[in-house]
Amino acid sequence: MTLAAKRSGFVRLAASLPLHAAPEALAAMLRAGPTTWEARPGPAGTRRFAVDLRLRVGNDSATLTTFRKAAFVDLGEVRAAEDGFVVEIGWHAATAAPLFPVFSGELRIGPDELALSGLYAPPGGVVGIIADRALLHVAATGTARWLLDELNRSAAAA
Repeated sequence: MTLAAKRSGFVRLAASLPLHAAPEALAAMLRAGPTTWEARPGPAGTRRFAVDLRLRVGNDSATLTTFRKAAFVDLGEVRAAEDGFVVEIGWHAATAAPLFPVFSGELRIGPDELALSGLYAPPGGVVGIIADRALLHVAATGTARWLLDELNRSAAAA
């Protein structure tokens, strides 16, 4: 953890997966909104969706359990980029929000990769940052990978 992260209270999050659909298909699906997500009113300039974010404990072949947390995912406008598309993305818990991280970043759709990067604020101030360093960052990364996989599957099915 960098000194800047300790001072600001924010932690960098990055995750990526191979893209399983054409970049244009994923961009079109994001413009319309994932069909498995429930649309809700959100802030101007974004589209908000009610989603159960998930964290799988175990590996792909032997998931021990899956934790779920109701959250709001906000998607910005899908913009063309030099190597694909970029979408602003953020999420926060739908209930008990002070107990869960808030994320803000961007989703990049490249020719072969779907990537998420940004910052999140662990709950609990300094204690939350210490807990994040010990364990919670693994959970945040796992949740980000689940979200990327969910978007990949939705685009491939569309």
